[in-house]
Amino acid sequence: MIFTLVIGLTLALLLGILAQRCKLSPLVGYLVAGMIAAQPWWGEPVDGHVVEDFSHIGVVLLLFGVGLQFHFKDLLAVQRVAVPGALVCMAMVVLAGGAGYFYFGIGEPTWLGSLMFGLCICVSSTVVLTRVLTDNRVMQTPAGYTALGWLVVEDMFTIVLLVLLPVLFGDSGQSLGEALMWMVIKLTGLVLVVTLVARKLLRSIFTYVARSASGELFTLTVLVSALGIAVLSAKVFNASMEFGAFLSGMVVGQSRFASRAASDALPMRHAFAVLFFVSVGMGFSLGGLLEYWPLALATLGATMVVKPLVAFIVVRLLGKSMRKAMLVGGSLSQIGEFSFILATLVAGSYKLLPMEAVNVITGVAIISITVNAACYRFVPIIIMALEKRGIGLPKRGGNDLIPPPSEDRHRIIVVGYGPCGKLLTGIFRKYNLEVIIIEMNIDTVNRLACENIPAILGDARLRPILRAAGVEQAVAIVITAPGAPSTDITSTARELNPTIKVVANTTYIRTARELMVHDNNVVFSGEAEASLSMATHVLQALGATEEQLSRERRDARVNILGLKPGL
Repeated sequence: MIFTLVIGLTLALLLGILAQRCKLSPLVGYLVAGMIAAQPWWGEPVDGHVVEDFSHIGVVLLLFGVGLQFHFKDLLAVQRVAVPGALVCMAMVVLAGGAGYFYFGIGEPTWLGSLMFGLCICVSSTVVLTRVLTDNRVMQTPAGYTALGWLVVEDMFTIVLLVLLPVLFGDSGQSLGEALMWMVIKLTGLVLVVTLVARKLLRSIFTYVARSASGELFTLTVLVSALGIAVLSAKVFNASMEFGAFLSGMVVGQSRFASRAASDALPMRHAFAVLFFVSVGMGFSLGGLLEYWPLALATLGATMVVKPLVAFIVVRLLGKSMRKAMLVGGSLSQIGEFSFILATLVAGSYKLLPMEAVNVITGVAIISITVNAACYRFVPIIIMALEKRGIGLPKRGGNDLIPPPSEDRHRIIVVGYGPCGKLLTGIFRKYNLEVIIIEMNIDTVNRLACENIPAILGDARLRPILRAAGVEQAVAIVITAPGAPSTDITSTARELNPTIKVVANTTYIRTARELMVHDNNVVFSGEAEASLSMATHVLQALGATEEQLSRERRDARVNILGLKPGL
C-alpha cells in the first residue's frame, strides 16, 4: 500500500509541476501520472484498488469543499443568466453527447446508456474553470461571477444525480414510485438531522476544539465532520456519501468557523483528490481511445464546440455583451472531476455504461482540459481586437448606469474601493468632484449603489469598462489598489483619453519606474514612501530642520523614482 501511494503521489507531483510549467492545469499531470503508474514497469505491482479506496476519500472531501464554498447569494447575484444558461447548455450537451454515443457507441448502445453518457459529459470542471479564470484575471469580473454561478447550477445538478442514481438503479426491489417516495422521506430526514441536530452539535464541538488552540484537533474535527456525516448519509439514510459530505460542508460553511475549516480542509482535499485523478488515469488506455476514435471526436465536439457555442448564444439572447458571452462560453469548454465521478459510478456500480466509455470520457477530459487552459488566454485578445474594430461594443445611451459628466464638475475615476479608495472618494466628493468607482467586488458595488455613489463592476483594464465610466471625459484616473495591474490600466486609459492624469498607488519601486515614462503620470510607491517616512523620522529625531527634510524627500523622489509630488 505504501509503495502504491509513494509511486502515485511522486509521479503526480513531478508531472503536475511539469504541466504547470507548460501553463497547463496540474490535473493533466495527475491523469498522466496514473497512466504511467498503471504500466508494468515497477518491481512491485501498483495496487489500483488501494488508490481507488483513497480516492473515494478525495471525492468526499471534494464535495465537502464544494459545500463550504457554496453560497446561494453567489447564485442569486447572477441567477437571470446562470440558471437558464446552465440548464439549456447542459440539455444541449446531453442531447449532442447522447446522440454521439448512440451512433458511435460501444457495442449496441441503448437510449438509457446514451442518456447516461450525455449526463456524464455535461458538467464542467470546477478546478479547471476557477484556475483558468484566475490565471486570466477574469475571476472577479461580471463574466467570472456568471461563470461561477453557472458552475453552482451544474454542481447542484450533479448532487441531484448522485442522489437519484441509487434510487433509480439500485437493487432495492421497489417500484419507481415507492423508491422516489422513500428517497424524499429519507433525504428530508437527512437534511433535518444535519441542519438542525448536527449544526448545533458541530458548533459546540468546533467551539470547544477552537478554545483548546490545537491545530491538529481542529483539522481532525474537520475531517471527522466531513467523513462522519458522509458515512451517516450512506448507512442510515441510503443516500450517497457525496451528498452527505456536501451537506456537511454547507453546515460548516454557514458558521463562523468556515474560513478556518476551509483552510484546514483544502490541503487534505487536494491530497486525496490527487489520488482520485491518479486512479482515473490508471484506468485510462490510449489504445482504447484510438479504437473508439469516432466516439471520442463526437464527445470532444459536444464538449468543446456545442457547449461554448450554446453558452455564447444563450448569454447573448439574455441581453448580455459579446465580451461577457465569449468569456463565459470559452471557460466552459472542458469536462472534469464530476464527469469522472458520475462515469465511474454509472459504469462501475450500475453497469449502465461499459468501462470503455469511461476510458473515452477520460481521454476527452485530458484533451479538453489541456486545450481549454492553453487557448483561453487568447479569448481576451480576440475580444479586444474585435472591439477595436467596433464589434461587440456595449450600447451607449439613456440606459447607462453612469450619468454623463456635468459641464460644471470635474470627473475623477477611482479604481478600487478599499480603505484608500474610500478615503479619497470622500475627499473628492467633499470638494464637489464627480467620482466614478470601478470595483471588482460585487458586494461593494451593490453597497455603493445603496449609498447613491456611482460604481461599475468590472476590470479597469477593459475598454468597455473604462468607457462606461466616462474615461474620455475624465480629468484623472486614480488607481488606489497597490496590487492592481496599473500599467495595463494606464495604457488602456491613455488610448481612450491621451490627456488624462494618472495617479497610481504601487507596492514596488520597479512598477513605479515603469509608470513614470509618461510625464502626466504620478506614482506613489509603498516601498519608496515607507523608506522616506522612516528616514524622515530618524533625521527629525537627530535634529534635522523641516527645510532639510523637504529637500531630502524631494531629492529621493527625483533620484530614486523620478517622481514629482502632487497632482
